[in-house]
Amino acid sequence: MKRSILIALAAVLVSLTGTAQIKQDTAAIKKLCGCFEVEFKYAETFSPDIAYQLSKPYYADAIEWIVAEESSDKKLVLQHLLVVQDDAIVKHWREDWEFEKKEWWIFDHDGAWKKKTAKEPVKGEWTQTVWETEDAPRYQGNSKWISNNGKLYWENTADAPLPRREYTKRSDYNVLERGNTIIIDKNGWTHEQDNRKIKRVAGTADKLIAEEKGYNIYRKTDEAKCKAAKDWWEKNHAFWNNVRAEWDAMLQNKTTIQLAPKVDNQTLSQAMAAVQKQGLADTAQREIIRTVLNKYTR
Repeated sequence: MKRSILIALAAVLVSLTGTAQIKQDTAAIKKLCGCFEVEFKYAETFSPDIAYQLSKPYYADAIEWIVAEESSDKKLVLQHLLVVQDDAIVKHWREDWEFEKKEWWIFDHDGAWKKKTAKEPVKGEWTQTVWETEDAPRYQGNSKWISNNGKLYWENTADAPLPRREYTKRSDYNVLERGNTIIIDKNGWTHEQDNRKIKRVAGTADKLIAEEKGYNIYRKTDEAKCKAAKDWWEKNHAFWNNVRAEWDAMLQNKTTIQLAPKVDNQTLSQAMAAVQKQGLADTAQREIIRTVLNKYTR
């Protein structure tokens, strides 16, 4: 009897500890939201080829608003919006955070992804899924949020397509192995990266082209600077939620996906913009979105 009571009490304590950890983790993820002044800094640091010339360092800055479009204890959907010249808005990338997710889309190369099921325990881990501006898959990685010596961070390594800053300029590599560390501090947060640029060809060993260090530094700023982004998202979020829903439905039924860069000389972003301009009712709009996605994927 006494043993049964002790076992029951232990189970309750484990449950309470787990609940507290989830709340602490979701609070950390919500700190990624808000209005930020952002700096993007990248520099190549090494190449195994002594004849290789390191590329010119990259720098850009922007105002970015990040909103939790969906928020629950075990899933958060964060949409990034860039503010350009005070009032012009660019829909940027999206990130989903899911607790103890057991399936991931792993980027292979050249627009191809494969679904992978967890073989190891994922207890306490959060999966970050990063999506393209048109909500196509980009990369996924899982890890635990860590609090240590006053430092709150999450880190993971995941393969991804070329970054937007290089995908129209480089053809010497086709996989960016991203070493991601997200660090939260009192002023905002930093996305620190230790990246490897890789040429991948099926049936051969990966070839390292160069290594790169990156920092995306998000610093809190006056929320008024993001008013245009908030207004834009209020008018446009319904359409993009429909796009997200159709992507989710498609990916649920696939184990591999191949994304075409263009169809009829149009990118997927251009095709989605054309659908949105039609201003269709919800059901008709989702049908057209589904048709477009089927054209660009197999």
